Amino acid sequence: MRKVQLGTTGVEVGCLCFGAMRCGTTNDWESSVELLDLFVAAGGDFIDTANCYARWAPGGKGGESEEVLGRWMRERGNRGQLFLATKVGFEYQDVPRGLTAAIIEQECERSLRRMGIEAIDLLYAHRDDLDTPLAETLAAFDRLVRAGKVRFLGGSNYPAWRLADAEAACKADGLTSYCCVQQRYTYLRPKPGATFGAQVSTDGNLLDFCADRGLTLLPYSPLLGGSYGRDDKPLPDQYAGPDGDARLGALRAVAAEVGATVHQVILAWMMQHAQPVLPVFSASNPQQMAEDLRALDVSLTADQMVRLDEAGA
Repeated sequence: MRKVQLGTTGVEVGCLCFGAMRCGTTNDWESSVELLDLFVAAGGDFIDTANCYARWAPGGKGGESEEVLGRWMRERGNRGQLFLATKVGFEYQDVPRGLTAAIIEQECERSLRRMGIEAIDLLYAHRDDLDTPLAETLAAFDRLVRAGKVRFLGGSNYPAWRLADAEAACKADGLTSYCCVQQRYTYLRPKPGATFGAQVSTDGNLLDFCADRGLTLLPYSPLLGGSYGRDDKPLPDQYAGPDGDARLGALRAVAAEVGATVHQVILAWMMQHAQPVLPVFSASNPQQMAEDLRALDVSLTADQMVRLDEAGA
């Protein structure tokens, strides 16, 4: 798997990140291990989770994904070959939503314990918290970095203006700033005015901000839960309309030209963009994992990239 630099950190990670959200809930121990092993066998090293994963799944409480990852790493002895990302900010069990210093520091310790590791490679603010002073949040994250419990920091579900405020505050106070942004992003564009609840969709302002500051964008839900290629799972209403129809047409045409699935073309389109984009993909079974990993072998021409970019414009 090709390596790419994460933001301006100087650290290189695999160009695809596996989202382990379902591990320990929707996927039991055996199926989770099978998916993780397949990802690593393909050269993957970047794995993403969160402290709250997956509290909404049947029987889930939160913390299950981190626990599975911890057990898997102990049994495989592979911690040194991995780059682990987790998050804090959403509610689960007895933990309220928010980014107070107390929550950040408590949840860092819990994540370290669940995964059985000494340091988290990348810790995200999982969502913005307008009720807590930004200075308090950023100072708490910085203390974890200085203590050696976290290596790098990222933001998730932030509008561009809040990321700019955070960057300015970090520069003013000499604090560790975010090196990347994990945000909802896919090939189809949301309809004007479409909302996604607590999730924040990538827009032009965020793309421009990341490009200008050298931040890596890590799209989550890039394949919309597999709905691009499934007749039994329609695309979300937020993406319907003429613009979506035009982009779907271009996507399907390019997929036919290169002999790939639409999911593979979407991931390839993201990975081959001039602006650093590192997809966070997920898979429920080995067949989905194999399909998504084959995106690494898809090569799009400059003309195909332009057609995909400009469709529906």
